[in-house]
Amino acid sequence: MSEEVSDGTLNSDAPSLSDLSERDKPWDKHRSNADKVSSFYNRSEFQNYSDRVYFCSEFLDFRLTPDESEGGLRLKLNAARFCRVRHCPVCQWRRSLMWKAKAYQVLPKIVEAYPTHRWLFVTLTVRNCPITELRDTLTWMHESFKRLTKLKAFPAIGWLKSTEVTRGKDGSAHPHFHCLLLVQPGYFGKNYLKQADWVDMWRRCLRIDYNPVLDIQAVKKGRQPMELVPELLKYCTKESDLTADKEWFLELTRQMHKMRAIATGGVLKEYLKELEQEPNDLIGQDETETGVDEGHLYFGWKRKDKKYRLLSD
Repeated sequence: MSEEVSDGTLNSDAPSLSDLSERDKPWDKHRSNADKVSSFYNRSEFQNYSDRVYFCSEFLDFRLTPDESEGGLRLKLNAARFCRVRHCPVCQWRRSLMWKAKAYQVLPKIVEAYPTHRWLFVTLTVRNCPITELRDTLTWMHESFKRLTKLKAFPAIGWLKSTEVTRGKDGSAHPHFHCLLLVQPGYFGKNYLKQADWVDMWRRCLRIDYNPVLDIQAVKKGRQPMELVPELLKYCTKESDLTADKEWFLELTRQMHKMRAIATGGVLKEYLKELEQEPNDLIGQDETETGVDEGHLYFGWKRKDKKYRLLSD
């Protein structure tokens, strides 16, 4: 693998991206974790992933634009080359941002179309499984969720479901679903389901002999479901779990290969179906195509410093 490409054009005394832009501080953390992921993939069957992640987002082109809220200028990402490897921390972060932006754009339209309907946020879990059994466990959970949606008592007319996998202290995998459900206005009347009812339904659909842990929250009447978007569309696996153990991470890659992270259904599918696909744009081209261009600043990743630093002319 190549040595650090960018050090030849970078000065350790050059201003860093995080110094110049508070809102862009996450870049350093995600890019640093990407180096750890690249090292995990190195000299494995995923060598191609290692190379792609290594060179991902090494150089960033930011456009200077007027900051209408605080005055002065602010940085907006204009161009970068992303590797699009599923478990690349940078690409996972950017993907989540794009999904959230789309959801924030679309959810008000759903609220307008169904003004008297209510929202539930449900987390569905099962017992932890060995990481080597994650794929089979997720397949079983997805099939169980389909059975859940077909139950007569299932109250939702539409749903958005995201998959999250966390690492147990013993190295096991903890897969679970975060679900945003749109329910009829009368749900909180005679059709109301208690926590125990939800647990019973999920247990029967899983076809297990224990009560699974299930959490359910109702969005208060008059409030918007947008407040749930950060939890719903966060990373499939948090970065601290991706970088904790090499062998666990490599097995996660094998187990999650081509598995869908987000699914939609019912009346929400037409509105949110784009969330089921990989975003075409990880930059936010809607931002870069409008507004005044006051110039550009270019940053390169300096691995020794674990910072993006301003490139000299």
